[in-house]
Amino acid sequence: MHTALIQRLKGQLIVSCQALADEPLHSSFIMARMAVAAKQGGAAGIRANSAQDIAAIKENIDLPIIGIIKRDYPDSEVFITATLQEVDELMQVNPEIIAIDARNAPRPNGQTLKALYKQIRHKYPNLALMADCATLEEMQYADQLGFDFIGTTLVGYTTASQGARIEKDDFALIRQALNCINSPIIAEGNINTPEKVARVLAHGVHSVVVGSAITRPQWITEQFVRATHAPNPSH
Repeated sequence: MHTALIQRLKGQLIVSCQALADEPLHSSFIMARMAVAAKQGGAAGIRANSAQDIAAIKENIDLPIIGIIKRDYPDSEVFITATLQEVDELMQVNPEIIAIDARNAPRPNGQTLKALYKQIRHKYPNLALMADCATLEEMQYADQLGFDFIGTTLVGYTTASQGARIEKDDFALIRQALNCINSPIIAEGNINTPEKVARVLAHGVHSVVVGSAITRPQWITEQFVRATHAPNPSH
């Protein structure tokens, strides 16, 4: 059903343009300019947080967008497009793909991922869905449910995957996933150098999302500042 979209993103870079409320670039205008810069740099898609940011980005560029809404719920650690409410809000601006937090953990109001998936498919049958996962088991389950894209977005960032590193043993988790998952895999999360992008594509992932290393200047600055504190090998 999404053949053209899948082909358009194959082997391509998707740039995540996000800034949360406590970050210095938090602004729909700034995220739209970030997206323009990403397009001019050759990005094939954008990942963005909030209907406001997506609307601003769509006014400036015509790349496919992976839309999310990050929202905390008191009864759950799931926070990326966690309920149908967030999907409804995003559909006001019609992103080409919506990503859902697909971790194996209690969800808001006790709803299951399967129930949410069925709700979305019933209400928006033509919408492409991406599962943001942290473990191989979560990826397999999302694939069985029928998600159009499977993402490694949450590897190392959830309770179940704490301490995991996506690049461990030459991206062993991704290689395992490629052997047992039918849907296109999008590598995301700590893919923060051109070398890592090239490597995961060589392994066979469908496309790659890069965020912080491109669009979060405070994080980039921290990496360089850390280097100023490193021991000087010449002494």
